[in-house]
Amino acid sequence: MNTSAPETINYPDEMTQKPFFDLTVEMLECVRDHNFARLAQICDDDYGIVDINTEGGSEIIRDRAGWERWFTGLFEQLERMQAQTWSEITNYEAMESAEMGYSVVDFDQMFIAGNQRMRFSVLATIIWKKTEHGWQEARYHSSLTGVKEIKD
Repeated sequence: MNTSAPETINYPDEMTQKPFFDLTVEMLECVRDHNFARLAQICDDDYGIVDINTEGGSEIIRDRAGWERWFTGLFEQLERMQAQTWSEITNYEAMESAEMGYSVVDFDQMFIAGNQRMRFSVLATIIWKKTEHGWQEARYHSSLTGVKEIKD
């Protein structure tokens, strides 16, 4: 198995043509690249998020200030570890109405730091809202569904 982030991932048309797919990929790429500024533009998270913490449990974040602390701290920690991460979407469903939408995203997040090579399987639900800036994530909730060591 290749243990470096792919330049691009070719997803099937049945995924890429669904609402919010490009934004979802961009969000995951922002996490991969530690691009806090762009991630902060895509995500509004009025009511906070539920994310997976570094111990594999739930990180419950209730407001924007908590969201900002979480991601800046996470990115700093990953950089200190010289960790490489990336995500690969394995299943994607979405619906859109005039003002709101939602997506359900199965993805594997790879984590490589030193000799540690892990694959975390995640199931996330994302609520999207239409704003004057376009579509933004309004709520994110993820669950860890599996963990495997990546073998060379």
